[in-house]
Amino acid sequence: MDMDKSAVFLAGSILIMLGFIVIVAGVVAINNLLHKYWKPVTIFTPDSWQPFVGKTLPRYATEDELANELAKITATEHQLAKFTSKLNETEGKK
Repeated sequence: MDMDKSAVFLAGSILIMLGFIVIVAGVVAINNLLHKYWKPVTIFTPDSWQPFVGKTLPRYATEDELANELAKITATEHQLAKFTSKLNETEGKK
C-alpha cells in the first residue's frame, strides 16, 4: 500500500467514524425529546416475565359512574339547545 492509498484509507475511516458519532448523537437527541411519550421497555427484569404481578388490573366503570356521566352529557346538551334557541331568536329579531 503506497502513501496515497493509506492516506485515503485513514481519512475515510475517520470520516466514517465521525458519521457514526453524528448518527448516534442524533438518535440520543431525538430519544431525549420524545422520552415522555412512551413507557420504558423492561424485557430482562424479573417482573417482566410475570405480566400482572404487582400491577393493578384495569378498572371498568360502574353503573353509577355511567349514569353520572350520562346526566352530565344530557345537562350539557340541554344548555346547548337553550343557547342555540336564544341565538336563533336574536338573529330572527334583526
